[in-house]
Amino acid sequence: MRRISLAARITLIVIMAIMAVWIAALGSSYRSHDFLGEDARPQPRQIAALLDLIERAAPEQRPLVLAASSSNLFAARLAAGERLASDSGEGRPADADILKIYEAALGGRAFRIMVMPASPAERRYPRLFGRVANALEFRIALKTGETLIISTRSPLALSRFGVPVGFGAGMLGTFIALIALITMHRALRPLRKLAAAVDRMEPSGTPLALAEPKGGAPEIRGLIAAFNRLQARLSQLLHARMALLGGISHDVRSFATRLRLRADLIPDERERERAIADISDMIRLLDDALLASRAGAGELAQELVELGEILQAEVADRQAQGSAIDLNVEFEAAEAPVLGDRLALRRIISNLTDNALKYGFAAHLKLAREGESLVLKVDDDGPGIPPNLRDMLLEPFVRLETSRSRRTGGAGLGLAVATRLIEAHDGSITIGDATSGGTRITVRLPIFVPKANAAA
Repeated sequence: MRRISLAARITLIVIMAIMAVWIAALGSSYRSHDFLGEDARPQPRQIAALLDLIERAAPEQRPLVLAASSSNLFAARLAAGERLASDSGEGRPADADILKIYEAALGGRAFRIMVMPASPAERRYPRLFGRVANALEFRIALKTGETLIISTRSPLALSRFGVPVGFGAGMLGTFIALIALITMHRALRPLRKLAAAVDRMEPSGTPLALAEPKGGAPEIRGLIAAFNRLQARLSQLLHARMALLGGISHDVRSFATRLRLRADLIPDERERERAIADISDMIRLLDDALLASRAGAGELAQELVELGEILQAEVADRQAQGSAIDLNVEFEAAEAPVLGDRLALRRIISNLTDNALKYGFAAHLKLAREGESLVLKVDDDGPGIPPNLRDMLLEPFVRLETSRSRRTGGAGLGLAVATRLIEAHDGSITIGDATSGGTRITVRLPIFVPKANAAA
C-alpha cells in the first residue's frame, strides 16, 4: 500500500463503496421480491374463494365483493359474456408452469392467463423487460356466463422504463462519482508535478519555475507559486552565503599570512612553533568550512580522478614524516576512476588519516572494489568508538574529548567535513570496529561508468 498514490487510494475507496452499495441494493431487491413474480401472484385458493363468492352472490352484491377484494396490486372486475381474449391485444400467454398452478383451483372453468407489459419500454422491447415486469391478467369464465378479469402487478415499484425506482438515481450517482474521480485525478496532477520538481530542485543551480495550472484550484496554484518563490529565495541566499564565505576566507587568509610572517619574528622558538601551528590550524579550519560549504552548494569541480593515486601520495607524505601508516590497494581498484573534485577527495583522505594517526596512533588504509563502488577502509590501533557515539561524531563540532582544548584535539570538523564531501560525491561513510580492536572508517564512492557502458 505504500506505493499506491493518494489518488489511487481514494479511487479504490470510492469504487469499493459504490460496489458495496450496489450489491446491497441488489441483494435487498432479490430478497424482498422475486423478479419472476411468484410473490406478486395471487394464491390459487384466493382466486378460487373469489370465484365462489361472486358466483354465489346476488347480482347487486357482486360490485361490493369485487371492491373488497381489489387493491393496488390486485384489481378484479366483471365483463359480460365469455371474453377470454385480451381487450387491447397486448401481452403474451403465460408459461405452462404458471397455468398448472391455477388449473386445479379453477375447477374446470375456462381461463386464460396473460403476461401484460407494465411500461412503454416493455411494450417496445418485450424480450428485454418481459421477465422484469410481473403484471398478470387472469380471464376466467364464470358459471353465470360472465368473465372475471383479474389484473395483478408486481409490488416492486417500477419506472416508466421497466426498471425499479431508484435504479436511475443509482446510475446517475455512479456516473457523478466517476466524473468526480476523473476531476480529482486532474486536480492532483499538478501536485505530482510539484513533488517531482521538489525532488529535482538544486539550490546551487538555476531555479526552474514550475508552470502554474490554468484550470487548477486556487490553493494548488498558490502552492506552486510559493514553491517557485522558495526556489528563488534559496538560490539567492545560497549565492549570498557563498559570496560572504569567500570574502571572509580571502580576508582572514590575508590576515593569517601576515600573522605567519610576524610569527617568524618571535624570538622564543617554542612560542614561535606554537603560534605557527595555531595559524596553520586556523587556515585549515577556514579551508574545511569553505570546502564543506561548496560541497553543500553543489559547486565542487568534477573530473576523473584515480583514488589510488591520491592515496599513495598522501601516504607517502606521512611516511616521510615518520607516521605509522601503511596502504594496501587491490589491483582492480588501482585505476578505477571516480568522478569528483580532486581537492575534496584529497581532503577526505587527509582528514580520515590524520584522525586515525592522532587518536588511533596508526593508520592502516585499504582500497578495494566491490561491484560498482570503491571501498576505502581506514583502521587505527586506538581504543575504538562506542556504538552510541558513532553517528554523533559525524556532526560538526563534536568530539569525544570534551575539554575543547586545541592541544588535545581539533575543532571537531574533520569527520563532519569528510562526511559532507563524501555525500557530495554520492558516497557514504560508516564507523565500525577494526580487527585490531580500534576504529574502522569505511567510505564507499561510486565508480565512474560511461553511459554507453552503463546502457550495455
